[in-house]
Amino acid sequence: MLRPCFLPRNGLALLVAACTIGTSSVGSVMRQTPLLKVEGLSICFGLPGASIEVVSDVSFELHPGRMLALVGESGSGKTLTGKAVMGLLPRGARVSRGRVLLDRPDGPIDVLRQSPAALRQIRGAQVSMIFQEPMSAFSALHTVGAQISEVLRVHGLCNAAEARRRSLAMLAEVGCPDAERAYSAYPFELSGGLRQRAMIAMAMIGAPRLVIADEPTTALDVTTQAVVLDLLRRVSRDHGLATLLITHDLGVVANMADDVVVLRRGAVVERGPAADVLTTPGHAYTRRLIAAAPRVPDAIAVHAPPARDDILFVEGLSKTYPGRRRGFGRAAAPVHALSNFAMRLERGRTVAVVGESGSGKSTVAKLVLRAERPDPGATIRFDPREGQPMDVASLSGTRLTEFRRKAQMVFQDPFAALSPRMSVQDILTEPLVVHDIGTRAERREQAAALMARVGLSPDHLGRFPHAFSGGQRQRIAIARALALEPELLVLDEPTSALDVSVQAEVLELMLELGAEMGLSYLFISHNLAVVAALADHVMVMRRGRVVEEGAPDCIFNDPRHPYTRALIAASPEPDMHRRLDLAAVAAGAGEPDTWPEPFGYAGETAPELVEVAPGHRVRRAA
Repeated sequence: MLRPCFLPRNGLALLVAACTIGTSSVGSVMRQTPLLKVEGLSICFGLPGASIEVVSDVSFELHPGRMLALVGESGSGKTLTGKAVMGLLPRGARVSRGRVLLDRPDGPIDVLRQSPAALRQIRGAQVSMIFQEPMSAFSALHTVGAQISEVLRVHGLCNAAEARRRSLAMLAEVGCPDAERAYSAYPFELSGGLRQRAMIAMAMIGAPRLVIADEPTTALDVTTQAVVLDLLRRVSRDHGLATLLITHDLGVVANMADDVVVLRRGAVVERGPAADVLTTPGHAYTRRLIAAAPRVPDAIAVHAPPARDDILFVEGLSKTYPGRRRGFGRAAAPVHALSNFAMRLERGRTVAVVGESGSGKSTVAKLVLRAERPDPGATIRFDPREGQPMDVASLSGTRLTEFRRKAQMVFQDPFAALSPRMSVQDILTEPLVVHDIGTRAERREQAAALMARVGLSPDHLGRFPHAFSGGQRQRIAIARALALEPELLVLDEPTSALDVSVQAEVLELMLELGAEMGLSYLFISHNLAVVAALADHVMVMRRGRVVEEGAPDCIFNDPRHPYTRALIAASPEPDMHRRLDLAAVAAGAGEPDTWPEPFGYAGETAPELVEVAPGHRVRRAA
C-alpha cells in the first residue's frame, strides 16, 4: 500500500508558482500491469427480461501514475461506469455482464463480485472517489476534520491522535491556507473551493491506489477550478496514483488527462491518447464536443453599434447585509455585498456581469428585479417601450407587478426552478393565470406556441419536468420567462449546469430569441468564454465592485486589470497547446490587497474607475 508523502505547509505557494499544468509520462515498466481493467461492462435498469441497457460493452485499462478521462454528456453512462468501479450503483441498476478487475499484491479481484464487507475494505483504502458536489457528499452534522479522520479510523490505520495529525498534514498539502480552521469547520462554513480541497484530502488520506474524480470542478468558479485541477494533477503524480477523471468538459481533459475514452449513449465511440483524440478526433461526436466547447477568443473584431435608448439605467446601487452574530449579543461587522454599482443597458443589447461566487453579480440581478431592496440612494430606472419610465427602487403594489411583467428571470438550475408537481402546460400558463391574461383555451394555445418557439414539441405539454433532459428543462424555463412577453430578461448562470454541447444550443437559442423579439439581456456568469459570443458590454466584478468594464473587444483584446486576466487565463480549452496559466491566475485571483500597483487596495478604500480608452474603464489608482 502506498503511504502519503506529505508536503510542507507552504504547498499552496508551491502550487501557484507553477506556470502551466502539464502531463507526465510514465515508464514502460509501470504500464505493463494495469491497476484497473474494465472488460465488457454493461449496466441495466429494470428486471431481467424487461430491462433497459444504459451502459453497453465498455472496456478500458488504467495504469498507475496515469489519468484516464471518461468523457461524455449527461446520460452517456460515464458516472454509472465510475460508480460500478466503486460498487456504488444506485438502486435499480445492475451489471448484466462484464468484469471490473482491480490489481492487488495478492492478485487481481473482480470488484463486481465482492461482498459488501469486502467492498467496505476496498473503499477509501484502495479506491476512493471525489464527488461532484462536496456540499452534498459531506455530512452537514460533522466537522470536516472528523470526516477525514474517519477514513483512517474505519480502516484501523492509526489512533485518533495520529489521525488528527495526518488529516491536518493532508489539508495543508491540498492547499488549505489554515488547516486548523478547515479541520474544525463544518462543511457549510467553507467556500466551495475549500470544500473541494477538503474532499480531495478525504479521498487521499487513506493512501488509495486509484482515485475516481466525478466532475470534480463543475461547481467551482473558473479561477478556483484552475487551482484545484492543478492540485489534483500534482497530488496524483506525487503519490503515483491512477486517476479516473469523469467529465463532460474537454477543456479540463486537455489540461489533465493522459488518455481519453469518449462515451455516447452508454457506448464507447472513441478512445486513445488525449493528444491524439483532441488534435485529430476520429468520431463525429467527439468533433462536435470539441466544437461546442466555449473558448476565450484571441481577438474580437471592433464594432461601433449605433447609439440606442436605455431600457435600464442603474446608479449608486449598493447592498449591505447585517453580519452574523457571534453569540452573547456581540454585533458582527456588516457585509458589503455590493458597493456603488452603476450600469446602462441599451434596448435590444446584452450586458454581461462576470465574476466569481461572492463577487456581487447575483446581488445585482436580485436588486434590479426588486427581489430584494437596495440600500437607500439607489437609482434603478426602467423604460418600457410603452408607458412611463419606472423608478424600480421605489415601486410597490400594482406598479411593481406591472414592472415584473416586463422583466423576467431565468435561473441557473432549471430542475430546481420548475415545480416537479406541475406539468409543462401548467408551468407555462401559470404566469398568465397570475396576471389574469386570456381564457383557458388561449392560455393552452400560448403554451403550445412557447414550446415551439424554444424548439420543443407542443405534444409534450402534458409531461412533467423530470421527463426532460437538462437542456430541454432550461428551454422550458426560458419559455416560461417569455410567457408574459417581457422586454428584459435577467439570465443568472443559465448554462453553467449544462453540458457543453447543450450549453452551445441554449446560447444560440437566446441569440435567436433576442433578435426575433427585441429582447434586452442582463447576463450573469462566472465564465468569460461563455459571454464572449453573447455580450455587447462586459462588466467584471470582484468583491462587490466592478474592476473593469468595456466592449468585448476591449476586455478580450486588451484586458488591463489583473483579475480580468486571471479569469481569461483560468478558462480551460480543448487545446493541448493552450494550457492553463497558473501564474496569471495567481496574480489576479487573490484578495484586492494582493493585487500589484496601481490596482490593489485594502478594506473599503477602493480607487475609482478610470477610463483608459474610449468606453473602457478600469478600477485603479489615477
